[in-house]
Amino acid sequence: MGGFKVNSPQVPNGVSRPTVSSSWNSRGTVERALKSIRIVIFTSKLNLLMPFGPASIILHFTTRRHGLIFLFSMLGVTPLAERLGYATEQLAIYTGPTVGGLLNATFGNATEMIIAVYALKNGMIRVVQQSLLGSILSNMLLVMGCAFFAGGVVHRNKDQIFSKATAVVNSGLLLMAVMGLMFPAVLHFTHSEVRQGASEVALSRFSSCIMLVAYASYLYFQLSGRSNIYSPIGSEEAPIEDTAEEDEEAEIGMWEAVTWLAVLTLWVSFLSEYLVNTIEGASDSLNLPVAFISVILLPIVGNAAEHASAIMFAMKDKLDITLGVAIGSSTQISMFVIPFCVVIGWMMGQRMDLNFQLFETATLFITVLVVAFMLQDGTANYLKGLMLILCYLIVAASFFVHVDPQSSDG
Repeated sequence: MGGFKVNSPQVPNGVSRPTVSSSWNSRGTVERALKSIRIVIFTSKLNLLMPFGPASIILHFTTRRHGLIFLFSMLGVTPLAERLGYATEQLAIYTGPTVGGLLNATFGNATEMIIAVYALKNGMIRVVQQSLLGSILSNMLLVMGCAFFAGGVVHRNKDQIFSKATAVVNSGLLLMAVMGLMFPAVLHFTHSEVRQGASEVALSRFSSCIMLVAYASYLYFQLSGRSNIYSPIGSEEAPIEDTAEEDEEAEIGMWEAVTWLAVLTLWVSFLSEYLVNTIEGASDSLNLPVAFISVILLPIVGNAAEHASAIMFAMKDKLDITLGVAIGSSTQISMFVIPFCVVIGWMMGQRMDLNFQLFETATLFITVLVVAFMLQDGTANYLKGLMLILCYLIVAASFFVHVDPQSSDG
């Protein structure tokens, strides 16, 4: 009978059962954390490059070989940018494709934004301009080209379809960004300013504020129940299948993904300082133009996240998310990050403007036109992908032989 008294519900505070429950909960939390670390850190082969990050910091304090420090920092940031993409992709499973594409674009661009702010703080305005321009070019030509090519090879027996409405809206925003960058450059090179130097900066700051308003309007438009407009043609039944497929693919929890995003962003920002501080020294020691490093090499590192996720989604025949990542990222850099840097430079007392010089502005204009024509029919295949990649090689070669007229201004 005594046994019944021990187990009776009249135990004063019911301590025993919650204690057992909490110990199980804490054990479960530790197991989840270890599983999350194993999945995020040890499943990607690219993470073999992670030790280059701490190595670059050690080199910074033990040697003055800027070229080596730059290369090590660049290699160290690459897997972090890719893991940022992975964590964002896991978070996108819980939020749906529209918000997921937006999240991918935002955290994919975290690397570029951090590098830009550090460079701006050091007064390296041309590095900021060229690295952001390079990110747009890389996303539109290289990332989207590789995604279309990979998706086209996997699904070679059909044309992949995506929403024309999304492509048209993004192309329109990119052309608006080109307009915002073109007028300060034209004003500068036609020498038609009211006040030499001052008018160009004033126009840039005004245009930046307008572009930020336009981007905020675009976000509201995209997220305020317009998802029915942005569904691909002939895919009425696809969302149900996709949801089921995506639910199976979730490898880490939502809050785990958020935590990883915060941790990885902090580590990227730490390494970016070393990367930015060694750009000019690396240019001398590697015998490469600063323009080539800024427009081609830095964005390849920063776009590792977009590159990986865009290709993966294209291979799964989810072209709308691929477009949200590649074109959405370009739109975000041109309509948000660049104007944001102008405003931040204004606050810092730096003369950051939208005059990207004639060569860079012309390159962006032609690129936007080429991509807009590629997207206008709402279909993708490996030939389009190959053409975009080849266009990027032409752009890369152009910047390799391009001497920046303002490189000495720093």
